Amino acid sequence: MAPITLSHEEFLKFREFFYRKTGIQFEDSKRYFVDKRLIERIEATDSGNFRNYFITLRFETSGQELQTLTNLMTVNETYFFREEYQFKCLVSSILPEITALRKKQGPIRIWSVPSSSGEEPYSIAMYLLEYWPGINLWDVEIISSDIDTKIIAQARRGIYSDRSIQHLPKNLLEKYFHYNGEGYQICDDLRQAVEFTKVNLMKPSDVRGYREFDIIFCRNLLIYFDDLSRRQAADTFYDALNPGGFLCLGHSESMSRVSSLYQVRKFSDAVIYQKSMEAQ
Repeated sequence: MAPITLSHEEFLKFREFFYRKTGIQFEDSKRYFVDKRLIERIEATDSGNFRNYFITLRFETSGQELQTLTNLMTVNETYFFREEYQFKCLVSSILPEITALRKKQGPIRIWSVPSSSGEEPYSIAMYLLEYWPGINLWDVEIISSDIDTKIIAQARRGIYSDRSIQHLPKNLLEKYFHYNGEGYQICDDLRQAVEFTKVNLMKPSDVRGYREFDIIFCRNLLIYFDDLSRRQAADTFYDALNPGGFLCLGHSESMSRVSSLYQVRKFSDAVIYQKSMEAQ
């Protein structure tokens, strides 16, 4: 049997379909990566060729195969305390400002998206416990979301490799983790402190319920989007934030080039984007 291959036209057809579904745009330089994973699924589903597989992908009512493929296509590269300067800014500047202006009762709400394998939301939880005195006065809700259901399950388990924990201070590793033979597992208290959910930012029905957040972390995701998808994500986050809420992006990302909805805030530790206090 001849090996399965994809034509350039088939690659373009899939790329457009996947972009419409997820907002992720694959450049020509990613062709090998995309072909390899598509062929893997064509073989796993006994589709025989791209045409048959693509029909299944488009018309399967459960969406299960699209989810399986999405899990394969998304990149999950992270580690604990990545871009730590933003966590420092969180406890030294952002949270004190939010609590000083807070007029209503209720928890401080933080949304971390994408969750990847959980390093970012768990880092936030650790940082609050260790370095924010207000944690003794305020309840905090941390919700973390991803499009990849497999990586969400991994985040809930909270087991990590040497690479993931390499930048953690030794005292925090000993305090919040135990080695279980498989890897370093984060303690139950922290795992219970984060709620993990499946969200596709390009799907209005997925994001409609995400509202009244004080802080959103969306770091190193927009680099995979084109301008249209970035603007859609910016609008989604704007709607999800409370007036005066803050949006934290990755170091190579800038909301100033994407949307005029946000004010730029230059703190001593980081540049953060803020929703106007007057916005409704």
